Amino acid sequence: MKITAIETFIVPPRWCFVKISTDGGISGWGEPVLEGRAASVAACVEELSDYLIGRDPRLIQDHWTVMYRAGFYRGGGIHMSAIAGLDQALWDIKGKDLGVPVHALLGGQQRDRIRVYSWIGGDRPGDTARMARDCGDRGFTAVKMNGTEEIQFVDSHAKVDQVLARVQAIREEMGPDFGIGIDFHGRVHRPMA
Repeated sequence: MKITAIETFIVPPRWCFVKISTDGGISGWGEPVLEGRAASVAACVEELSDYLIGRDPRLIQDHWTVMYRAGFYRGGGIHMSAIAGLDQALWDIKGKDLGVPVHALLGGQQRDRIRVYSWIGGDRPGDTARMARDCGDRGFTAVKMNGTEEIQFVDSHAKVDQVLARVQAIREEMGPDFGIGIDFHGRVHRPMA
C-alpha cells in the first residue's frame, strides 16, 4: 500500500483536518492544528507531504522520525502540530487496514466512557448561567468557558470579580456537582495573575 494524496481542510473558525489517501482504498484522518495558526500548520503539512507521498503508510514510527529529524530546525508548535495530525491519520489507516480500532494498536482500550463538556463562551458575561442550563438540559454534566473578556496588562480588579460572578452564577444554577472549566487563553498577564 502507498500514500497517493494528502489533503488539508480548513474549517472555520480555526480548525484544520488532514486526509491521507492510499492506493489500497483506505484513507485516514487527523487534526493538525495549532489554534490561530491553522493555515500555517496546513502549509507545513503540505511541505511534509512531499516526503510521505509514495511511501507505505504503515511505517508510522519511521515516518514520524524522518518528519521530525530530517529538517535542519526541529520542533515548534507549527511543525509538531503538523506531524501530530499526519501521525493520527497514519494510525487511522493502519487500524482500518488491520480491521481493529487504533486503541488496540496502542495498548488497548483504557475506559468504557469519558466525561465531556460543552463550550459556552463566557467572553461577554450575562448569559453564562442560561447557557450552562441549556447544556445541562442536553445531558452535559460540565461546561467550559473563557475566564475573562479582554484584560489589560494592568487592569481593574473588577475584571477578576466578573470571573467569580460568572462562575458563581453557573454554580447557583447548576448545583455543586456540575463541572465548570475555565480557560484564560493566556489573557491574564503576570501583574493581574
